[in-house]
Amino acid sequence: MAFVIFLIPCFVVSTDMAFSCQNAEDFVGASSPGDIIIGGLFAVHSEMLHLEEDPIKPVIQNCAGFEIQVFLQTLAMIHAIETINNSTLLSGVTLGYEIYDTCAEVTKAMASALRFLSKFNSSEDAVEFKCNYSDYIPRVKAVTGASYSEVSMAVSRLLALQLIPQVSPASSAEILSDKIRFPSFFRTIPSDFHQTRAMTRLICESGWNWIGVIATDDDNGRFALESFGVQAMANNVCIAFKEMLPAYLSDSTFHTKVDQAIEKIVKETRVNVIVVFMRQFHVLKLFKKAIERNVNKIWIASDNWSAAVKISTIPNIRQLGTVVGFGFKNGDISSFQEFLRNLHEKPTDNNKFLREYIMLLSVCAHLEYHDFQTCIANQSQDDLLENDGIKPPIWRDDFLNANVEPGFIHSTILAVYAIAHAIKGRCKDRDCKDPSAFTPWELLEELKKVVVIHDGEEIKFDSNGDLSTSYDVLLWKEIDGHMEITTLAEYDAEKGGFIFEDEEKKKDFLALKKVQSTCSQPCRPGQMKKVTESPHTCCYECVYCPENHFSNRTDMDYCYRCNNKSYWAPINSTTCYRKAIYFLAWTDWFAIFLLLLSAFGVVLVLSICVIFTKNLDTPVVKASGGLTVCYIILFSHFLIFLSTIFFIDVPTEFKCKTRQAVFGISFTLCISCILIKSLKILLAFSFDPKLQNFLKCMYKPIPTVLTCTGIQVIICTFWLIFRTPFVHQNFSIPRAVILECNEGSIVAFGIMLGYIAALAFICFIFAFKGRKLPENYNEAKFITFGMLIYFIAWIVFIPVYATTFGKYLPAVEIIVVLISNYGILCCTFLPKCYIIIYKQETNTKSAFLKMVYTYSSKSAGSVAVSQVSLDSKSSSFRATVTDLSKTENDSVNGNCHFQVPGQPLIKGKVLPKNAARTMVRKRVSSI
Repeated sequence: MAFVIFLIPCFVVSTDMAFSCQNAEDFVGASSPGDIIIGGLFAVHSEMLHLEEDPIKPVIQNCAGFEIQVFLQTLAMIHAIETINNSTLLSGVTLGYEIYDTCAEVTKAMASALRFLSKFNSSEDAVEFKCNYSDYIPRVKAVTGASYSEVSMAVSRLLALQLIPQVSPASSAEILSDKIRFPSFFRTIPSDFHQTRAMTRLICESGWNWIGVIATDDDNGRFALESFGVQAMANNVCIAFKEMLPAYLSDSTFHTKVDQAIEKIVKETRVNVIVVFMRQFHVLKLFKKAIERNVNKIWIASDNWSAAVKISTIPNIRQLGTVVGFGFKNGDISSFQEFLRNLHEKPTDNNKFLREYIMLLSVCAHLEYHDFQTCIANQSQDDLLENDGIKPPIWRDDFLNANVEPGFIHSTILAVYAIAHAIKGRCKDRDCKDPSAFTPWELLEELKKVVVIHDGEEIKFDSNGDLSTSYDVLLWKEIDGHMEITTLAEYDAEKGGFIFEDEEKKKDFLALKKVQSTCSQPCRPGQMKKVTESPHTCCYECVYCPENHFSNRTDMDYCYRCNNKSYWAPINSTTCYRKAIYFLAWTDWFAIFLLLLSAFGVVLVLSICVIFTKNLDTPVVKASGGLTVCYIILFSHFLIFLSTIFFIDVPTEFKCKTRQAVFGISFTLCISCILIKSLKILLAFSFDPKLQNFLKCMYKPIPTVLTCTGIQVIICTFWLIFRTPFVHQNFSIPRAVILECNEGSIVAFGIMLGYIAALAFICFIFAFKGRKLPENYNEAKFITFGMLIYFIAWIVFIPVYATTFGKYLPAVEIIVVLISNYGILCCTFLPKCYIIIYKQETNTKSAFLKMVYTYSSKSAGSVAVSQVSLDSKSSSFRATVTDLSKTENDSVNGNCHFQVPGQPLIKGKVLPKNAARTMVRKRVSSI
């Protein structure tokens, strides 16, 4: 069962109105019969005349404000339908049309949409209510329109009830792409998403980030503002203010809101770019007020008014500044222009819009161009009826062509052709002269997959029902005293970039950058933004990049850190610089000085070696342990001096591994040999049987040296295997990189040095015990001094090494190595060299025996001489002096108790000093 709604759009007729609506046909603006009817919704008038602020009766009022541009769109639709009917596109099927004026009002558009929904051939224009409209045949098969997104949203919801296809040439709101809410809506223009993205791209490329936005307070304005806000935020563009103007001119607050918007623009002096999402008649009112206040800005126009001739011809429009906007891509409309030239020959019986235009010509044709436009826009339908027939019409061919907006005309023609091709696809296998041959929802399915080639252009709707075409970037440019709307560039919606035809237009585009519209002055390279208390991110202070950070572009949000530690940057830097690489180079004066010291040490070692070789058979050389021991000690000193070269120049893996190992093993070998010499000295002059036995067990020269040195070799081997030293880049100095050797393991390094120190301490103890032996041959005393120098040097080294950094750190270790090496070398060999060279008379066997005798005589009061033995077979001698047994020293008149080793103490026997000397002499002679 179906319910029926009877529709008469003019619900109540006021008898005092000159214009009356007696039936539904009076509501139609333009119509033509055909096999298939296409509906049209266009805002031919800009407003409705609300005679009562609070209407009591549901009366649809008359309209005012004749819109030439929209009137031209209705003519474009008529022209396209007539062209299709005169072609072979539909093979004998004719298209008809019914075009209604929405007056930019949703309520009036809804009334028109209700008539579209009425049942075909219903004498009462009834809309049947059904649960299933699959077989329902409405009055129209498709609808072209509406002019504004707000109207399209409302109408599309009604048409979706029967899935009647709606193809709009002008509604660009992004929300209309939602196929869940608007399943039957299509459009032959891009979505506002692409427009707002294009605007943001223009703003960003021009260097602006502080702008104002003015929009109409309707669905279209709000959605456009929301879309633009998202794009602006994503591109760091801040909106300084947003002004919303009433959607309807009949709103009593409209002029007040315009004044407030102008006041805001004037107040915000830093805002020099205004984005305007408004209808043409809103922009007209706004600009007239702005001209009065001498506002000079850059105005970014939306597709609604970017090509509006009636706005570009406002007197003194050049005072407003620069207008740059985005318009729909146009095509070849030459046939339409020819249609306009022959328009005066067309009948007006079924076209009230054309009849009204002719009436306007009779009233306003005598005026100048802009005044003529104003006159047309200000006439109401009631005024025209009162003046009808008073003046004959004067046709003006130039006026319509001058007001053509190619983008809108082209998109309107595309909308009609898209519907026609969908009808063609549906009529392939059926007789479409019968209106019931197909239903609107079937046509909708065909429209989704339609591909049209029109004027060489492929028309295909995407899944959202949108036509992804590009935009023309329009620039209002004064040429010969007149404001001309020129095409500056093309915006590619897919790639998101601007395409320029020639360099001249690119220069015009770049000229826009001369105008600044920023909340803060741009931060120079080397600076970054510091956000202030302002809620806008575009308002900031510029601060210098900190050290080791840089910025190489203007208006950077943050400074980049020099990623590589080998680079640095000073404060306020635009780039990073490579750090200077420091190491103890060969050419460094301090390195040269240390190398000279090492070279002198090598020369000294070689000189000592020569001296000892030449004096091989002298007692001094023999007393030093023989030439072999001396060569080993001198060779170890040579290696120690040589190891210092591994501390100089660019560190390498080989140098880092070699220098400590060579030093540690060489020094251990040196100390081991000196330790043997200390034991030998102590053993030679020790007469205590127990101590002698112990020392004889310990005195094994070769095994001792090999064992001591071998332990160090093992330590260094484990060190090099498990925690090997490596080349390290030290970044502790801000602007430099110190190339140095990292020891790998401080513990291993400490164990190596600690082991050397332990051997040196043992050597020191043994040498200290023999410090009072014969002066000219007493190595023990000089070994003691050498060990003391070693200890002092390395004790001082530890805190200095721990607190020193930089390229001279290796020099600290070289110094301590040289000091300890020179100390031991000099204390060990220089006294002997002095005797060999300058005191040759003491370097004989007799002198040696005399010295021992003299030493024994001087020590008779406190020590006993036990043994002096000479090895006549090897032509060498061994003399030892030591404390074997302490005796009671009553030291009375030079007398003392005397004990011969191996014999009991002669108690009570006191020998005079001469007697003691005689006994020592006899003892030495017998040995």
